[in-house]
This record gives sequence, structure tokens and C-alpha cells, in this order.
Amino acid sequence: MDWGLKNRISQIIKPQNNRALMLAVDHGYFLGPTEKLENPKKVIEPLLKYCDSLMLTRGVQRTSVPTSTNVPMVLRVSGGSSIIGEDLSKEEITVSIKDAIRLNASALAMSIFVGSKYEHQTIVNLGKLVNEAEEYGIPVLAVTAVGKELGKDARYLSLACRIAAEQGAHIVKTYYCENFEKVVQSCPVPIIVAGGKKIPERDALQLTYNAIKGGAVGVDMGRNIWQSDNPVAMIRAVRSIVHGNSNVDQAYKLYQSLRNERSNQNKPNQNKPNQNKPNQNKPNQNKPNQNKPNQNKPNQNKPNQNKPNQNKPNQNKPNQNKPNQNKPNQNKPNQNKPNQNKPNQNKPNQNKPNQNKPNQNKPNQNKPNQNKPNQNKPNQNKPVVNKK
Repeated sequence: MDWGLKNRISQIIKPQNNRALMLAVDHGYFLGPTEKLENPKKVIEPLLKYCDSLMLTRGVQRTSVPTSTNVPMVLRVSGGSSIIGEDLSKEEITVSIKDAIRLNASALAMSIFVGSKYEHQTIVNLGKLVNEAEEYGIPVLAVTAVGKELGKDARYLSLACRIAAEQGAHIVKTYYCENFEKVVQSCPVPIIVAGGKKIPERDALQLTYNAIKGGAVGVDMGRNIWQSDNPVAMIRAVRSIVHGNSNVDQAYKLYQSLRNERSNQNKPNQNKPNQNKPNQNKPNQNKPNQNKPNQNKPNQNKPNQNKPNQNKPNQNKPNQNKPNQNKPNQNKPNQNKPNQNKPNQNKPNQNKPNQNKPNQNKPNQNKPNQNKPNQNKPNQNKPVVNKK
């Protein structure tokens, strides 16, 4: 094995611990805009620094990956069928070796469909790809695809992985299964386990742990990371198993803590306007200032005390009796009571002329009658109210 080939493999499978965490975003080559992968650039950006390599198509690499990254690219070079087509196994090599070199690919990936209608075509294509890639020192990753009619047990996967290795694949990507150790033991090249369809986060972490424990060098996980509600927390939890030797409980606790930390960071952003609420309360502190005029409301209540004056005409209906007219005269000083009772001292002063007036009772009957209209002048407003 040449130096360049070894160097490229070491970028994917880290020589320090012989482990690998690959992030798969190549689903669109046959699925189109997969759920939560509609915008590859937004998906890749926050996850890129946590993966050891990125498996993708040349279209996504050119449009959605920053050229400044040092993360190695595992370039898918096969395709030709879609999810709505007749047969997914009918694939061909779609990317030339020259274009792969232009893209600075660290490895080339393609699928083989052992046991399918197009088994022969895909296996032969793998051999041809290895021939070309070896000339330039580029490793080939063979994906043992599975379908509705293909098995997923240790016997089938052992067969598919061994055929891929026999054709010269340098790394094989396959699925985890019961008795996975037998698959690893029968394959002479490193195995990376596919994540598969989206499952609960803890189950995906259990899958990662089981794969590593069963002898895989790592995982190539896609949907179980970027379809998670917390993709960054999930890839970091997976990484803690692959490179940190965490168990499932430890990894899941890490996922939960990172998830909660993210949600807590979002809350202060919502609380900042809440901190401004006290600033909005400052005008509320001014409300007491608005209450100062409310203290003046008693001053407005003085006219409310005048309401009894307006009620005088109501009292005047019976108060055509002279002694009853004197009672409102006593009520007037009662309105003056808030004025420190000084008007109360005036009461006798006002009563003295009142005592003199009764000596002329006959003319005084006309005077109060003249006063009645004078009192009715302010009270003409209430009759207006009554008219309404």
C-alpha cells in the first residue's frame, strides 16, 4: 500500500485509536430532498467540526461545504436510480476519477447490491473503480446496500462484506445485526456501520455502542444525527462513544445535558426583553405620579360633594319648607369641613343673619323663592341630564 493511500485512510480512520466517525449526507442522490436535509449547507455547517469525515455527492460538496475545511471528503461516485424508479440496484459509476481528484476526495464510495437483479453490474463496477482509484492512491469504500428482497442477518452481511473486500475495497460500510462479530471476523478490511433510518436517540447511541463493541471501527451516521431535534448534541454524544469510550448511559446523559444547555441558552434571549419589562415598569412607577392627580381626585370629589348641591333641587322639592332650606345651609359648611373647620366657625356668623332674616319672614319667603332660581342655575345642568 502506497504512502498516499495510507495517508488518506488515516484521515478517515484515526490511527490514534483506529476509530472513525463519518457523517452521511449523500441521501439525496436517490431520495432527493430528504426530510431535514432540504438545505444541506445549513445541516452540514454546525456538524462539520464534530465528524472525522463527510460522505456526500459532488453536487453537495461544491455547493454546501466550505473550501476552507480540513475534514476529509468521502465522495459518492455511483448512482442512476431513484426511490420512485423500477429498481434501486441499477447503478452505474457517475463520477470520473479526474473529477474526484479535482474535488480532493479522500475516498470514493459506491454501492453493491449482492443478491439483486443487478448484482453482476454493481460488483463489476466496484472492481473497475478500485483499478482506477489505485492508480492515484485513493481508497474505495464499498457500501453493502440492502433492500426489501435482501437480507440483513449475519449470513447475508458476511457474504456481501467479504465479496466487497475480495474486489479490493479498502473499507466496507454495512449494517449492524445479531452476531455482528461473525461479520467482522470474516471481513479482512475495516468495517463501518451505517446508522440507517431514524430511531430514538438512546437507541441510536445503543447501536453505536454495540457496533464498536462488536468490532466495527466506527459508524457512518446521517438521519439519526441531522433528523434529531438536537443534531449537535447527538453527534457529540455519538462521538463520545466512538472516541471517548463512553457507555450508552454516559452518552445519553451527555446528549440530555447538551440539549438542556441549548434550551437554557435560548431562554435568556427571550428573557432579555423581560429584563426590559422593568424598564417598561418605570412608566408604571410613574403611575404613582399619575396617582398624584388621583390624589387631586378628592379635589374632583369636591364637585362630587357639590353633587349634594345638585341634589338640593331634589331636596328642594320637599325643601320648600324654610327649615329644610336651612339644612342645606348647614350642609354648605359641611363641605367646608375639609377646610380645617374654619367655615364651621363661620357657621354661627352665617346663622346670625339667618336669625335676623326670620324677623322678616314674609319678604324672606320671596327672597328664598328668588334664590331658588339662583340655586337652580347651577342645577339647570341636571335638568339637562334629566332630559337626556
